[in-house]
Amino acid sequence: MLVLARKIDEAITIGEDIVVKVISIDKGVVKLGIDAPHSVTIVRNELLEDVKEANIAAAKESNIDDLHHLAKLLKK
Repeated sequence: MLVLARKIDEAITIGEDIVVKVISIDKGVVKLGIDAPHSVTIVRNELLEDVKEANIAAAKESNIDDLHHLAKLLKK
């Protein structure tokens, strides 16, 4: 992991076409601006974790329902 210190209005470039710029720093919160091509997906990590947890929960529920359904079919 590369760790950099940046001040307000300073930026870093990732590859040839992604720029991350420090927009503001206020009470321990850093606001970043990200300039990237539309083909690059940018998602906050906490949202990815929420989706992952929701998918796992849905898969577990689905598996239980599927098992009950399968058991009923096997009884016939």
